Amino acid sequence: MGAEFTLGAEEELHLIDLDRWELSARAPQILSRLPSEFYSAEIQRTTVETNTAVVRSLSDLREELLRLRAGVIEVAAKENLGVAAVGTAPRSTYADFELTSTGRYSRMQEQYRLLVDEQLICGTQIHVGVADRDVAVEIGQRIARDLPVLLALSASSPYWNGQDTGYASIRTIIWQRWPSAGSPGRVTSAAEYDQLIGDLISSGVIADAKMAYFDVRPSAHAPTLELRVADACPLVDDAVLIAGLFRGMARAAELDIEAGRPYVAPLAPLHRAGIWQAARSGLSRQLVDGTGRPRPRPAHDVVRDLVSRLRPQLEEFGDWETVSDLTETVLARGNSADRQRAAYAERGSLEDVMRLVVEESGGSEVRPDEAPPALRRYRARAGDEALGPGSVPRPAYRGIVATLQGLGPAELRDRDSVRDDWVARQGLTYARDGEERPFAVDLFPRVIGAHEWAGLETGLTQRAWALESFLRDVYGEQRILRDGVLSEDVVRRCPGWAEEATRLPPGVVRAPVMGFDLVRNEYGGWRVLEDNLRSPSGVAYAVALRGLMDAVLPELPRPPGLAHPAAAYELLRSTLLSSAQPGTRAVLLSSGPGSGAWFEHRRLADGAGLGLVLPDDLDVTDGRVVHRDGGDPIGVLYLRIDVELRDLVDGSGRPIGQQLLDVAIDGRVVLANAPGNGIADDKSTYPLVPELITYYLAEHPALESVPTYRTADEIERRGVLERVGELVTKPVDGYGGAGVLIGPAATAAEVAQRRAEIAAGPDAWVAQEVVSLSSLPCLEAGRMEPRRVDLRAFVYLTGPRREDYRLAPLALTRVAPPGSLIVNSSRGGGAKDTWIVTGPTEGGH
Repeated sequence: MGAEFTLGAEEELHLIDLDRWELSARAPQILSRLPSEFYSAEIQRTTVETNTAVVRSLSDLREELLRLRAGVIEVAAKENLGVAAVGTAPRSTYADFELTSTGRYSRMQEQYRLLVDEQLICGTQIHVGVADRDVAVEIGQRIARDLPVLLALSASSPYWNGQDTGYASIRTIIWQRWPSAGSPGRVTSAAEYDQLIGDLISSGVIADAKMAYFDVRPSAHAPTLELRVADACPLVDDAVLIAGLFRGMARAAELDIEAGRPYVAPLAPLHRAGIWQAARSGLSRQLVDGTGRPRPRPAHDVVRDLVSRLRPQLEEFGDWETVSDLTETVLARGNSADRQRAAYAERGSLEDVMRLVVEESGGSEVRPDEAPPALRRYRARAGDEALGPGSVPRPAYRGIVATLQGLGPAELRDRDSVRDDWVARQGLTYARDGEERPFAVDLFPRVIGAHEWAGLETGLTQRAWALESFLRDVYGEQRILRDGVLSEDVVRRCPGWAEEATRLPPGVVRAPVMGFDLVRNEYGGWRVLEDNLRSPSGVAYAVALRGLMDAVLPELPRPPGLAHPAAAYELLRSTLLSSAQPGTRAVLLSSGPGSGAWFEHRRLADGAGLGLVLPDDLDVTDGRVVHRDGGDPIGVLYLRIDVELRDLVDGSGRPIGQQLLDVAIDGRVVLANAPGNGIADDKSTYPLVPELITYYLAEHPALESVPTYRTADEIERRGVLERVGELVTKPVDGYGGAGVLIGPAATAAEVAQRRAEIAAGPDAWVAQEVVSLSSLPCLEAGRMEPRRVDLRAFVYLTGPRREDYRLAPLALTRVAPPGSLIVNSSRGGGAKDTWIVTGPTEGGH
């Protein structure tokens, strides 16, 4: 047997200034007061490295790690410094790097330049005793397939340069830029390995054997096999878990070697892909399994499979209970990246995240909270906004969950009946398939924090400004066509193009009311899914839902600073009247009781103090629009009709729509929202919105769009036709979820039919990548079940300047049916009350 299976560890610890919560470059001062046997410098002056004694048990390793951390903390505290054992310090920036003054490090900086300057990263290296270097090399080869699991468990670096990178371990991505990082490739003996290192040194690319930064390597200074793939772990128990698994993997590989079992190393690109996937998503999504034909599988399943496979070796070392317990603990509470993002979500403060990692790195044991018994069967997922790992309520939802749990299933079922009675009394309905139906409302509210809402306000007002600028331009000067950003042919073939819109007066606000559909992914990032500039609905429903919640569940604890959605009514009124001529009024023009949004039309008109009119109520007299009863002059028509204005007729067949359009062309009535706005919210225009933001505003988009393919483009069409079963395909002029096909949920026949439809009429379709919508609990028969959700928000605008754009203080959360990703009411979805927190003193309830 060539392995001793002793244990040791090296930990890299960031030094944190506890006044500024930033990196501190005082490692030389701290190290001068610590024994060099256990503490050493790293390439950056903001880091101290600890080196444990050699031990034989996980419990002894844990005590060593705690002892060495305590030594640094004690000395650092005298300088008001703390330590953070994380892959990247959340508030670190490029400017924080300061090189440790040694000749070796200076030479590295001279040779590698930016690569060195970016090394504000920390890892955990685990050593397992393997005296025979040939055995060590062979073990390192055989365990490569399982290394992504260890990386996912350790991932602790989602933040870099002051922002969320979208990765669970951005440290890995930075580290892999080294020319000697990653896999060493296929080597079969110590001699081959040494020759590889010698050739690398001879090439001049690396200076010495210490710079062989492979994921696993025979140590350059000890008879051990060294694991280098893991991020630094703020919780010592996570480092202990990784050590236990690494030792178990090494022992299992040694037994395979002794038994002569064959082994095929993963090809380098597949190994790199598995490491990348673990760095990208950590434990929150899927990992690439370690089979010969790797496939994505849920991360928790891959982790548990590895632990189960290693059980004989773990029992041999007496580690089974410790490792299995620590595994379930980390799966329940999440890795450090998960916990950091949860901390940031509370207030949007990276300082809060810094406090968390410093506290955890101090050695305090953090066990997962226990979910209430009724929630333990809740199918929590990474993208659930209310319930975190282990189905434990997130802080913003603790009071809500506790109150609902306190009421109990029977009482909640009674509240469902109270809700249904309220919906019936208020006439809260919508039309589906020509039939008036009660609006489905779930009683579990959604909470959006102040920092999130501020971010959405920035992004949505920017998007609205660009879209309004586009409408004014494309129906006016058409600079965007002359500059070649869009072609006239593409614009005029767009289903939303309306020739009559070119005749409206210049300078008129074309889309004073815009709606935007947004989704959150499992990382918490917001994406704009669709733009709605014709007649976006939902405002009145959002206001009504707050009244419903006040009546049905008044005991639910409201957060401080909760905005009241009814304020949107006054905002709508002031927006419309801002363009009305003196002595005129604003009215809402509806198609009437047959309209699917008739409930909203009535509530909007009443709440905003607008007149509610039907086509038969209007006349055109002396070139002006007047109300038939009394002749009141009308200056603004808020269009909420189900047909194009040019096609609108009254009960007698009079072409009132064309008459109204003629008056608007003369500038004597304002149309909100104007004909032709469909060109801006057409789904074939959607992928161009980031370019519109850049063109009209010279800004970078503050909110991302979902990756979208225009099948009218031949190159993109080819890719879509190959991937219809993986994408969401939509008709460019569709609405309400009609015609949407979600490829992964479709049958083979449906996919084949959609492929044929796209091939036959490519201009009529777009395709989007599937977004794994976030979820929230919904109350089903008194118990909580997860459902996918999106968000519709509204921007009101009165002019061409940025300050003329206002995000309404409300939003409509739409809920998909069980097992679906489509949230529209017309497709069986429902809605939730949305609690928008605007600050501790703003808003009110």
